[in-house]
Amino acid sequence: MRKFLSLLEREGLLKRITDPVSTEYEAAQILLKYNGRKAVLLERPAGFSIPIIGNLLCSRRALHLALGVKSDSEAYSKLLEAMERPQRLRVEGEPVGFRKLRGLNDLPVLKSYEGEAGPYITSAVVIAREPGGSVLNASIHRMLVLSSRRLAVRIVPRHLYAMYRRAVERGEDLPVAVVIGAPPEVYIAASASPPYGVFELDVANALAGGRLKAFEVRGGLPVPIESEIIIVGKLLRDVSAPEGPFVDVTGTLDEVRMQPVLEVEEILARRDAYYYAILQGGREHMLLMGFPREAAIWDSVRRVVPRVKAVRLITGGCGWLIAAISISKNVDGDAKNALLAAFAAHPSLKIAIVVDEDVDVDDPEALFWAMATRMQPDEDLIVIRGARGSSLDPSADQATLTTSKLGIDATIPLSKPREKFLRARIPWPPQKPAP
Repeated sequence: MRKFLSLLEREGLLKRITDPVSTEYEAAQILLKYNGRKAVLLERPAGFSIPIIGNLLCSRRALHLALGVKSDSEAYSKLLEAMERPQRLRVEGEPVGFRKLRGLNDLPVLKSYEGEAGPYITSAVVIAREPGGSVLNASIHRMLVLSSRRLAVRIVPRHLYAMYRRAVERGEDLPVAVVIGAPPEVYIAASASPPYGVFELDVANALAGGRLKAFEVRGGLPVPIESEIIIVGKLLRDVSAPEGPFVDVTGTLDEVRMQPVLEVEEILARRDAYYYAILQGGREHMLLMGFPREAAIWDSVRRVVPRVKAVRLITGGCGWLIAAISISKNVDGDAKNALLAAFAAHPSLKIAIVVDEDVDVDDPEALFWAMATRMQPDEDLIVIRGARGSSLDPSADQATLTTSKLGIDATIPLSKPREKFLRARIPWPPQKPAP
């Protein structure tokens, strides 16, 4: 992560703030100010000795730098290849250069939005092992600070949840290691949700070209050597606490739920540690969640159409609920097949728009223009009712997580002259009349 910070600074993508900054709202306001543009280093959080970094992956340029690629398609291919062919993480050595903190109160945890339940750790990569088995998992979870030694952890029904339920069935607590601040490949891989049994740190190692190394903490859990802060503890089998409200990627307050409690046993920090904060609802949050889903959509759609030029989970759709996809097509049915492939690849997707290759998926006006000039509602809309939706969508049925979905074919109909649908342009340089 430190190498990446240095790279961002060399590229002019890091803003240093040297004035004292409060961790209650003020730090979040600064992160929001540079949202989508620059990483931020808050050198003097008021009342704390550990500086704060944020917005590390808040732009596509930063994401491409982290992966060492030059385009989205190259990034998608690299991630899919790493998930298909992970490289086993090398575990070696002991934690050197770390000091023990007294408790969670030593960490400059942010309170970012009014209405939230309290300070939230937003960059926690939770590493756990399947009880009685060998499967390892690493995933990102938000954590509400309850006290200096306890956190309420939001766990959705995926891999960590399955491990936790297995531990409860065995009458055991689940040992975990929590990393705050690691190489960017770790965060990208931990966001990707590979199949159960594929360890995300092995995926991260593949993304890093085999350079990632780890050591084991108490309980035999591997953590990256290049970690800033490590929390060692256990998810208690018989203790839960209200978690929320919390502002999620939609920018709205999530529901309050009873969630497992993590009891902290030890906190290790590098002697010159940084605390990493992901601004919830910011571009970094959207990119970390959305980029792996874009890769899945790209991979799925390219199997049913001649070519996929671009995929974008647009910011107006919270980087999660609305996708714009530009394709080339051979027959008119290709666009609708692309829509169905996109919904299959990303079950939380609510609206998908398919456009031609001449439409910029990063330009909202261009997308609306394509819908205005190339789409007929009675022919080019697909409505899917009673499908699985997203818990993040407040308009969905939060009890059953069902929703309706909309697919929009905004491509040029092949039955009509193509030139009638193209934007007219003014020639440049202007034509000079003949003498």
